[in-house]
Amino acid sequence: MLIATLKPNDNPLSSLYHQFIAEIQRQGFSGEIEINHANQIIFSTDNSIYQRLPKAIFFPQDNRDVVIITRLMAQPGFHEIVISPRGGGTGTNGQSLTHGIVVDLSRHMNRILEINPEARWVRVQAGVVKDQLNAALRPYGLFFAPELSTSNRATLGGMINTDASGQGSCTYGKTRDHVLELDMVLAGGEQLHSQMRSADEWSTLERQPGPIGRVHRTVRKIVTEQAQLIQHQFPPLNRCLTGYDLAHVATAEGGFTLNSVLCGAEGTLGLLVEAKLNVLPIPRFSVLVNVRYASFMDALHDARALITLNPLSIETVDSRVLLLAMQDIVWNNVAEYFPQQAAPTLGINLVEFSGDDEQEVNQQVERFISHLQQDTTTLRLGHTCAVGHAAVERVYGMRKRAVGLLGNVSGEARPQAFVEDTAVPPEHLADYITEFRALLDSYQLQYGMFGHVDAGVLHVRPALDMKNPQHAALIRPITTAVAALTQRYGGLLWGEHGKGMRSEFSPRFFGPLYPALQQIKQAFDPNNQINPGKIATPADSSSPLVKVDGVPTRGEYDRQIDERVWQSFGAAMHCNGNGACYNADPDDAMCPSWKATRDRIHSPKGRASLMREWLRLQGNSGIDVLEAEQHPPGVGARVQRWFNTRSAANNGDFSHQVYDAMAGCLACKSCAGQCPVKVSVPEFRSRFLNLYHQRYPRPLRDYLIGSLEFTLPWMAKIPAIYNQLMSASRVKSWLKNRVGMVDSPLIAPFPLATLMKQWEVKTATPGALARLSATEKARSVIVVQDSFTRFFEPQLLAAFIELATRIGFQVWLAPLKANGKPLHVQGFMSMFNQVARGNAQRLSALAQAGIPLVGLDPAMTLTYRQEYLKVPQVGEVPPVMLPQEWLLSALPDIATTVTNTVYRLLPHCTEKTNAPESAKQWQAIFARRGLVLDVQPSGCCGMSGTYGHEARNLATSQTIYSLSWSQQVTGHNTSEPLATGYSCRSQVKRLSAIALRHPLMVLLEQIRNGCLW
Repeated sequence: MLIATLKPNDNPLSSLYHQFIAEIQRQGFSGEIEINHANQIIFSTDNSIYQRLPKAIFFPQDNRDVVIITRLMAQPGFHEIVISPRGGGTGTNGQSLTHGIVVDLSRHMNRILEINPEARWVRVQAGVVKDQLNAALRPYGLFFAPELSTSNRATLGGMINTDASGQGSCTYGKTRDHVLELDMVLAGGEQLHSQMRSADEWSTLERQPGPIGRVHRTVRKIVTEQAQLIQHQFPPLNRCLTGYDLAHVATAEGGFTLNSVLCGAEGTLGLLVEAKLNVLPIPRFSVLVNVRYASFMDALHDARALITLNPLSIETVDSRVLLLAMQDIVWNNVAEYFPQQAAPTLGINLVEFSGDDEQEVNQQVERFISHLQQDTTTLRLGHTCAVGHAAVERVYGMRKRAVGLLGNVSGEARPQAFVEDTAVPPEHLADYITEFRALLDSYQLQYGMFGHVDAGVLHVRPALDMKNPQHAALIRPITTAVAALTQRYGGLLWGEHGKGMRSEFSPRFFGPLYPALQQIKQAFDPNNQINPGKIATPADSSSPLVKVDGVPTRGEYDRQIDERVWQSFGAAMHCNGNGACYNADPDDAMCPSWKATRDRIHSPKGRASLMREWLRLQGNSGIDVLEAEQHPPGVGARVQRWFNTRSAANNGDFSHQVYDAMAGCLACKSCAGQCPVKVSVPEFRSRFLNLYHQRYPRPLRDYLIGSLEFTLPWMAKIPAIYNQLMSASRVKSWLKNRVGMVDSPLIAPFPLATLMKQWEVKTATPGALARLSATEKARSVIVVQDSFTRFFEPQLLAAFIELATRIGFQVWLAPLKANGKPLHVQGFMSMFNQVARGNAQRLSALAQAGIPLVGLDPAMTLTYRQEYLKVPQVGEVPPVMLPQEWLLSALPDIATTVTNTVYRLLPHCTEKTNAPESAKQWQAIFARRGLVLDVQPSGCCGMSGTYGHEARNLATSQTIYSLSWSQQVTGHNTSEPLATGYSCRSQVKRLSAIALRHPLMVLLEQIRNGCLW
């Protein structure tokens, strides 16, 4: 069975949009315009339950491009064109989703334009990410205060458009409280500069012709004539009525500002391009008190009393989030703060104190702890303190992952965001949540909760299977009931994450002020073209507000996928759009291809979205992909595929767009370790490539890479000839131009027989191992070789053998067999499965002796633990340890004097994200010798196996290296950098001409120098 050619036509580009795009390009638009199905799919979702397929996506380069878009759409012939601005794309209510054109301001318009540390302000473009700004401010001792769980991917434009707040808002305020000036482009191309104005300045602006005068006149008239109604209608909450905020236009000093109207407007009034923001000094001292409870309601009730002790903030997390965190990579950093005890922890409050005076902060904490010890009105299980910014951030890192973690529950019913950011007066929160929970219990729904109890905001996500029409039908009654409940408690349906698709409730909450919102929308966007249907419609428009059940959901698309296929492809299907893979931190390993390209196609979310759509379309075409995997096409079809080139009739196949996205993946598996939902792109990527190449021919490069483990042993018999050929200019040119490979590594001559004789290394066979005594087995170790270390870096194998022998172990060398990882990466699934089954059987036979198996390269070794376990009929796969895991048990724990020798560890990205204890294990081993090993925050090196050797990836590989590793390797002169991955050391040697050592080399050096264990 062959996969089908796919030419989707779900959202055809109308002639009007064709004309608009053509005219945009004619007028000199300098950014990119994407109208292919892949980009449409990726930009059709965010972190909400909705899916709206846009017509096109625009990526403006600068303000001029934005002016071109808005000026043209205001022309009479294009009044039916609609656009929606987009930043990080992590909204939970579909704010940036549209059936028109998405204007993505994050790809290019992401520069920090000016930092004024003396006056404490910054000027930024809309696409700057919050953590990116704070990293730039840190050297000045400053920070941008509003703290979000999505701070590593949320753009400042998005924060302003949703008036984001998050943790600490009761102390620091919301985003609008830090906005000084805004630059926006209005419909028609007019550029609006908004800042605090005196009454005279405002009057001058009112007299201007066109939209600038119109918006100032409209807003002034409303706030003057309806002042009493505004004061009555806006609730006295920290969160207020986010967006079109009329309560803060006029100031006590007699001035006026449009900033409060624009902040939280969700891009419905214009396109924000730049902002001037207030920044604050970073508090010098921070302490986070982590209070544990036997129930979540105990935590909520207690928070009401704890607020009176004036902490900076109080964050709460329920048992569901905690249990999920315990199974996540993040728990490695925070477990010490949440000790296990007889009574399980089912709720926590994270209470922060901070300031510039250490003694004062400590006194606040002491008073707080004294209260905890003396107050018996609430049952508390205990508390811990995280002291200092680093420790506090580690705990908050767990809290920030709550949104994503809730998407990782088992089963098809997953917590969904649609009523998850309600706000009520904090003193009523516990009672309100009691009724909220009763409502959800009446529908027999599970749910997760976390939030900002000091502000009265709690994130509640009911678990629904949106593929199930009966579950999807609950969106309407639950939302309606929650809206009524929040109103009864004097609160809001949208306390933090905006209105978006919930905009139908705007008239209910704004009440008699809603017509004023319509007048504002009319003044800014008279033709209702900018993010229409959200918050308010123009006063003279008959266009309706969007409804919570009036927009397509992802579930409507997902239910078209065969349930067997859905279950088989697992985590790829459950990507919830939380956007953790959009992490902008260059020193974080998560998705290097996204960081290097800034193209959302090359992100785990993008690739998961494309895979889901590809499977949907294959099923709709009558193809059973599971059947196709199990029964590859016959000889005739295999011959025919050589004629199915992309330049032939099949060039329009959507499969090619999916292939391009998958081809850009490094297969580093950082997503598998770091994604809260555990979306593993390499896993479904390999399956896709396997299916794709049933119809389309493979390049020669794939065969060379996939067979590398089988050909290297033969090439190693003639290393001089092989190396001479690989170094010849003509061969290198042929490899680059015809095969697509560059910088092929050379084989290192290695006298294995001599080494085995010198250190009395023996060949591991089941029979030989079985004859050993118990004592001999206890002092033995089996090295599981990999081809890359064996032939390209055999000195590491030699170092391990010598090290193990010197500390009293008999080294056994397992026969060299192909691991299969290159086959898996290239999608040769049938061959990989065969290799894995055979290898697992051989390793199991060796493991019968009870002697530890150790692999040296982390990427190859972790393949036994991960990819092998997914192979059908693989049988038992024995554990193969990483070197540091074995050394921790093999080396005596002897206290030594600490030396002044410091090393820096640059971990392999696969290792640190999929074996999160690995770096700490190396630190512990070094500490036993009195050596200090600092683990460096570093991203990906950009090599990842053979990725960096492929010509198509060369530029991206170099960019990835420059983002993090280049500076880490060359920017420090005080200590030696070490690297655990062969590919990492290879990349550093290639791009920085520096030969990094493996930590094993340092330990061996210590022993050779007489520092015995």
